[in-house]
Amino acid sequence: MQDAPKARPALPKLPLAWLGVMPFFVFALLFLLYPSSTIVIRSFLDAETGEFTFRNMLNLASDPYVLGAYWMSIKISVVTALGGGIFGFLLAYSSIRGGLPRFMRTSLATFSGVASNFAGIPLAFAFIALLSPTGMLTGWFKAAGFNIYSQGFTLYKFWGLSIVYMYFQFPLMVLIITPAIDGLRREWVEASENLGASTFQYWRYVAFPILLPSLMGSMILLFGNAFGAFATAVALTGGSSINLATIVIGAQLRGDVLGDPGLGYAVAFGMVIVMTVVMTVYTILQRRAERWLK
Repeated sequence: MQDAPKARPALPKLPLAWLGVMPFFVFALLFLLYPSSTIVIRSFLDAETGEFTFRNMLNLASDPYVLGAYWMSIKISVVTALGGGIFGFLLAYSSIRGGLPRFMRTSLATFSGVASNFAGIPLAFAFIALLSPTGMLTGWFKAAGFNIYSQGFTLYKFWGLSIVYMYFQFPLMVLIITPAIDGLRREWVEASENLGASTFQYWRYVAFPILLPSLMGSMILLFGNAFGAFATAVALTGGSSINLATIVIGAQLRGDVLGDPGLGYAVAFGMVIVMTVVMTVYTILQRRAERWLK
């Protein structure tokens, strides 16, 4: 009598939930991993011969023009991260815990979601119409007897571009700091008051230590947001009146005769390293902050 045929082991089935996240992985592969790997590889290739070389990286470390672009990008990123972080935190806290009407929080969240993505040519045109030498706000200042351009201010230099960046920096701060502010429990305030603590002592010993990782992480994220900005600066200044790392990359990769694609890829590789450090520090601080949000 023959034995019954053994049943074949069932093949593992791919959960349908994975199909839903496949577009994310495809998007990350095409627009994040592939471009990043291309930048790394071409940073060590000669643009003319295609051979391996360290010349691009050596030029990156020795070219004063490139180093100046990095330094300018870092300065603008630090200034706008601090300004946007402080102003955005105060704005978010006022709307959430400051006793303002409920609709203010909804309106602020809606505005922040729109303004944090408002950049490039539209944002540059808006500030040119507002703060250029012939802008509306400049005209109001002149009518009041104060000419901001006679005091050394210009929209197309460091401080002018910093003000423009602040427009999308502080709304982004509002969006990312709101969960941390919501994590401050009412019971902590009541417990501090019952123990006789003043408002300053509550912020010094309770609220500020809890919010510090979130504040630092949010400002680091703002730094990365400003460090990688390109379209707004080019649209506002034309890429000639201010020197940023992103503008250098565009100039080198544009295909002009004087451009050096290898140097452009090397500058981009340096920015990838900076952004990797920024995101790593942000992730560490965000994990520490999440302990208080549970």
